[in-house]
Amino acid sequence: MKRFYLFGFLLLMGFDTLAQISFKYAGSQALPVEANLAWLLRVFGQPWVYGAVIGYVGAFFTWIALLKHAPIGPAFAASHLEVVSVMLLSIWLFDEHLDLARVVGAIAIIAGIVCLGVAEDREHHAAQTVAT
Repeated sequence: MKRFYLFGFLLLMGFDTLAQISFKYAGSQALPVEANLAWLLRVFGQPWVYGAVIGYVGAFFTWIALLKHAPIGPAFAASHLEVVSVMLLSIWLFDEHLDLARVVGAIAIIAGIVCLGVAEDREHHAAQTVAT
């Protein structure tokens, strides 16, 4: 079951990351924003818009599959790992800068997920011990 969680959350993070990066690319290519048909055609002519749709649809179905089995607390926290992956990819793809606040935030996100996972694992083992 741990492999299922690991694969599922990596897949969820991949889909979420694809959606966010695709939106960033699509948004940068949609400028200047105009309220006309030519602008809509330009936006929907970008492949990144479809990457975002694929990312969100994939994330939705992956999330639903994970919720059938994963405990909600750690699952909800782990579903936000894309914040870290998007931050790291943005440094490389968009030449964004990494500062101390972002590093501390990423560490806090990862530490929170680890803490919730450890607490859930302990609770699960305690419940199994009581049941036997």
